[in-house]
Amino acid sequence: MDKSSIYWIQFGNTFKNCFYLLMETVKPKYQPAMSSINATKTKTDELTHRLIMEIEKGLYAPGSKLRSVRDAANKEAVGINTVLEAYNRLSARGYVEARPGSGFYIRHGPSTWTQAPAPHVSAAIDVVSLLREQLEQHYEVRVGDGRPPASWIEDSEIGRQLRRSRAGEPDDIGHGYGTPWGYQPLRETIARLLAERGIQSDSRQILLTQGANHALDLIIRHLLSPGDKVLVDSPGYYPLFGKLKLAKVEMLGIPRLEDGPDLAVLQELLKNERPRLFFTQSLAHNPTGNSISLSKAHKLLQLAAEHGCLVVEDDPFADLHPPTAPRLAALDQLERVIYVSSFSKTLSAGLRVGYVAGAAHLISDLCDLKMLTMVSTSDYVERVVFQMVTAGHYRRHVQKLKNRLQELHPAAVKSLRRAGATVRSSDPGGYYIWLELPQNVDELSLIQNAAAAGIFLAPGSVFYPTRATHLPALRINVAYASDPKFLRFIENAMRQFDRG
Repeated sequence: MDKSSIYWIQFGNTFKNCFYLLMETVKPKYQPAMSSINATKTKTDELTHRLIMEIEKGLYAPGSKLRSVRDAANKEAVGINTVLEAYNRLSARGYVEARPGSGFYIRHGPSTWTQAPAPHVSAAIDVVSLLREQLEQHYEVRVGDGRPPASWIEDSEIGRQLRRSRAGEPDDIGHGYGTPWGYQPLRETIARLLAERGIQSDSRQILLTQGANHALDLIIRHLLSPGDKVLVDSPGYYPLFGKLKLAKVEMLGIPRLEDGPDLAVLQELLKNERPRLFFTQSLAHNPTGNSISLSKAHKLLQLAAEHGCLVVEDDPFADLHPPTAPRLAALDQLERVIYVSSFSKTLSAGLRVGYVAGAAHLISDLCDLKMLTMVSTSDYVERVVFQMVTAGHYRRHVQKLKNRLQELHPAAVKSLRRAGATVRSSDPGGYYIWLELPQNVDELSLIQNAAAAGIFLAPGSVFYPTRATHLPALRINVAYASDPKFLRFIENAMRQFDRG
């Protein structure tokens, strides 16, 4: 085959790759027609995947030349077109460089193309590495994950409805930025949902955000300055700690007891330190899994009012709990409490739709800040959530999720205790169990040993604003707590600790 023919074949394969990439982008609309294309892996898929694995393992030196198309076709017992298409895919993904008339050469890639230990095994345990692992997902057993398994969403009615929503856009969808307040019908619907929880508000008091973390970020930016002091749950929500550190805010930990924050410590810090805000989770607390008692919620609000401290109540699992569950926002009616919630933990993390509710003047200020920093959130995604909620699909999905958690939780606690672990009491309506370890445990070694065995654990130290004073512990995701591999691991570990 002459060079001219090879060039035309390359051009044809490049065009075909572009077509496949385009179809991949729009394939939800054409899913039935595309299903046959994706049903089985082709020889090109297999060759491309194997070459990528070999390149990432460092089997090819940067700058080295791949086999010629003809030689590779003979070696792999495939057609020349198959090799050319695989090489073109490697080029499109940045692994190789095509030099006309010469061949395909390995690019000078990043240092990760070596056989160094994988970052998820060798990295020290910290806030960033824990969050990164939850996003990148290297491990086989994901006991330390903060979310339910993807299959809980994908295999449910809500998963089917989400696929239908992707397949056909709402007829009235616009293509502008949308209002920075967020999709008005969804805000009105949220106001009605809040009313069910005893929180009276209107849509002017609700701002849609890109998940609860975005809401927390807006609150921090607007209300805090470097050097300010705030109160946080200890242990508490670790991504919040990272945001506060970035804002150069001093964190003061309030010990989390089985019925909520330690009010004696809270009162002392309110009196002596004059903090501006208290960030807390009342229900299904992350990471301990417990919920605040009604009497403690009343006293907490009295102390906050007495000392002029605002309270930020983060309620990411709101729809998994009864409307009558003790919420600070319901007792306070959004006077001193800023209420944050989200659909990410119960609907889909990928949709990233949350909201913040509070006094109208505060929410208006947060809306201005949102507009300055990101213009607006996704109007389209907010409409999808609105459809899921108002059509009743979301409510049915949440009920199934509740049933699943209430079935798994007692079994998980029983399995962990049988393995010799100490389990703090927790709310069966949440995702987490707090497993306390003996004081002689080297938490870092335990996490590293688990990582080497393909088990992802969430170390207790990450959940404390300061790691100087904490007892060894693990946050356990209920969905994975009864995994046999994990239970064998923790049982063996507990035996070693007892011998020590």
